[in-house]
Amino acid sequence: MNTIVIDADRRAGGPYTFAAALLGRLVPEALESGSGLPALHDIEIRAAAPALRPLVPARRRSLADSLPRSQRVLVPGARRTLRLANGLAEFVRGHLTRTGPLTVTVTNLAEADPTDAELVAVLRRRLDPALLRVEEGPSAPSAGPLPEDFDRYRDEGFHHAMAESGLARLRASAYEDDPGGWERLLVRVAGALEAVEREDEARALYDEARRRVTDPRRRATMAYATAMILVRHHDPARRDPEEALAWVNEAVTITSLLPDPRERAFHLGFDLNGKALVEVRRGRVEAAMDLVQEALDLAGADLADQHPIHRLVLHANRAQLLAMAGRPEEALADYGRAIAADPGYPDYYLDRGNLLHRLGRPAEALADYEAVMRLSPPFPEAYYNRSELRYAAGDLAGARADLDHTLELDPAFAPAYVNRAGIHAATGAYALARDDAQAGLAVAPRDPYLLCVLGQVEQAEGRAREARAAYDRALELDPRLVAAWAGRAELAHERGDHEEALADLGRALDVEESAELLFNRSVVLRAAGLPERARRDLLRAADLAPDDEDVGRALAEV
Repeated sequence: MNTIVIDADRRAGGPYTFAAALLGRLVPEALESGSGLPALHDIEIRAAAPALRPLVPARRRSLADSLPRSQRVLVPGARRTLRLANGLAEFVRGHLTRTGPLTVTVTNLAEADPTDAELVAVLRRRLDPALLRVEEGPSAPSAGPLPEDFDRYRDEGFHHAMAESGLARLRASAYEDDPGGWERLLVRVAGALEAVEREDEARALYDEARRRVTDPRRRATMAYATAMILVRHHDPARRDPEEALAWVNEAVTITSLLPDPRERAFHLGFDLNGKALVEVRRGRVEAAMDLVQEALDLAGADLADQHPIHRLVLHANRAQLLAMAGRPEEALADYGRAIAADPGYPDYYLDRGNLLHRLGRPAEALADYEAVMRLSPPFPEAYYNRSELRYAAGDLAGARADLDHTLELDPAFAPAYVNRAGIHAATGAYALARDDAQAGLAVAPRDPYLLCVLGQVEQAEGRAREARAAYDRALELDPRLVAAWAGRAELAHERGDHEEALADLGRALDVEESAELLFNRSVVLRAAGLPERARRDLLRAADLAPDDEDVGRALAEV
């Protein structure tokens, strides 16, 4: 087995110091072999190892690649690095399968950037140690500061590096020496802090900027950014849309007075779009739609040849609002505009696929999910969503395979545990269902769906007390969880408590009327000696599901 030693100290090369060294060894070998693997993972390799970009041309490109940095308004989210790590792991596995096993000793792993720490974890989890063994070597960290590659950190979404390096530069800089540069860096650093859930530090930076900055446009930027913290905080309990409205109105007031039409159209449009999110949080979807339309009108009038990403984001946001307002065809048209403007950007295919799925158009939804798989490094959500399509089509094996892959890519993806546990329970594999429910609860202990699945497993295995406790906890967290009410009703019916069973089924039907729930209530009503009420439920069930044979047989008996 070949052995190499790699220093992962982030101070040597910033994010992906370890990855760049590993790829520097493997990518030239793969290119020489003609395997085609580097082209399949061009995004991941180019992001992690910029020095290899001349050797690995960009095969998958988006609109941002051809625009000046000032027009790239979409900054990658914090989860992108997990997708990159999974793609890199698949490249390494594919290459080593051809060339033979490798042992990598990683020194200074404790000093690695979070991108490399995440990659090492993914490599250890996803690759057979007989193929790749990653061992930890000694630590002797260097004393240089982290490289100040701020453009790379921002463009690639390397938020921890931006926060660490940017904060150090801000502390060492004097605002008076370069007010514009200082403010631009502060906004980037604060955005990175928000992305890694350090919103209090981001808010402190904006407050500091307000004490120094008097330029109107820059003060508008700080007001907008503060509003976004207040509506997007990772802790929902700390969101405050009313205070956010006050801040975003200040931004709108300032940018609406900018004298240059193009500058006003962009900055005011940006602020109006942010205000739309605030209005959504306040439950005012129509008001939000008006704001996005106003931003689109500004862009159409004064930004005809500039900021195409800004315009496509507005179309995508309006699509979300139209879907929320019950106007799905218009929403699909707006998603289509966004995708046509940047066919290489994967996220909006996912959003459109979800809408198509809800509309009962599975073939089109599948095409969108598989477009995401082609255009992006491994995207757990795309596989999870495809699993739902396969499950609905009766393809349990395909659905299970997609859920397996989802959890291989992201073991913290709690909804995948819910659905896979459900498949196990439906096929009688209760031990596997319990394992998935418990694994999911270890990740998301307050997930009501996982608690409900656990209740179903306990019930199927005859532990009524434990099942009831799980259902009760699920309903404490989500009183509208129909499956938990139905499960509790079944428990009550099994012990002959018809009154409680009817009460729980009534709560379930208050949330969602369905033929299945009505049929179940009719069974309890007949057992309780109430045949006329049972017949009424069966008649309504027949209206909802006229081809249901069980309902038809039951009607013939009452």
